[in-house]
Amino acid sequence: MKWSNQIGVFNGNVLVSKNNKIIYNASFGFTDATKTNKLTTDYRFNIGSITKEFSAIALIQLQEQGKLKLEDKVSKFIPELPKWANEVAIGNLLQYTSGLPNVNWKSIKNDKDLFDGLMLIDTLDFKPGTNYDYNNNNIFLRQFIVERLTGISFKTYSEKFIFKPCKMYSAKLTPLEGEENIAQGFNNNLVPDKKDLPITGGTYLTTIDLLKWANCLHNNKVINKKSLYKIGQQFDLPETQSALGQAKYKNENLITHLHDGRAGNYEAILVSDIDEKFTIILLDNNYNGKVFEISAAITAILKDQKYNLPKK
Repeated sequence: MKWSNQIGVFNGNVLVSKNNKIIYNASFGFTDATKTNKLTTDYRFNIGSITKEFSAIALIQLQEQGKLKLEDKVSKFIPELPKWANEVAIGNLLQYTSGLPNVNWKSIKNDKDLFDGLMLIDTLDFKPGTNYDYNNNNIFLRQFIVERLTGISFKTYSEKFIFKPCKMYSAKLTPLEGEENIAQGFNNNLVPDKKDLPITGGTYLTTIDLLKWANCLHNNKVINKKSLYKIGQQFDLPETQSALGQAKYKNENLITHLHDGRAGNYEAILVSDIDEKFTIILLDNNYNGKVFEISAAITAILKDQKYNLPKK
C-alpha cells in the first residue's frame, strides 16, 4: 500500500478483514486537491456503483414482506408511466435487462428531472429479458418503486431499513447536507470534481461501514439466504453484472462477492471471499484505475501466493 501511494496510484483508505477481525486499516494521501489535510480512517468516500446494491436489497426486502414479486411489472406500482412499463418486470431492473435507454444527463438537475425523463421514453432499446444494458435508469426506477410502495423517500428507507440495522453509522445517501469528513474527488492535475447533483442515490461511507455492509449481507441480516442467491444471478452473457456486481455461489451458498464503483474521481472496490473468510476494501478519491491490481496483490498476500506490485 505504501508503494501504491508512493508511485501515485492510490490516494485513499484501505481495510482488510480476515477471520472476522480487521487486520489492516490505513489511510494514504490527502482529503482533497489542495493536499493540505491528510486522510484518516474516519473519512467517507463515494462508493460509485456499489451503492446499487442498496436499491436492489430494498426491493428484495419488500418482496420478502409480500409487497411485490420480481415478476411484477413496473406499471403495477407506477401506473402513469408510458406503455413500456407494462413490459418491464422488477427482475429486469435488478439484472439490467429492462431495455430502458440510459439517462439523458444533459437535462438532469434533480430527482424530478429523472422521473420526467422516464415519462418521456416511448420505446425500449430491446424486449425486456432478451439482452443486457448496464445503465442508471434501472437504478432510479428501482428507487422510485421503493418510494411508491413505502410512502417514504428512498434516502429515508435506506437509512432506516439498511444502514441502521447494519450499524453503518457513517453511511449517508446523497444529497448531502453539511456533512463533515467527506473526502473530495480530484484528478492527477489536482482539479477537484464538480459538486454532486442534488439527486438521490449516491452513497458516502467509511471502509468500516462498507465492511459492516458486507458482513450484514453475507450473514443474511438484511435479506434471507434464498433472496441472497436470487439477487446475485446475472444475465447469461459475458461481462454482465448482477445486482451484487460479481457474485459466485456453490450449492446456492455465496462464496465470493466482488463489486467495484466509480463516480468522478472516486473509485471503490469490495472483494469478499466467504470461504477463505477475508474482505478487502479500497476507497479512493483520486482515480488511477488501479484498485483491481491492488486488491489482487492483497488477495495473493492473504493466500500466501506470489504477488505483483502495482505499476504506474
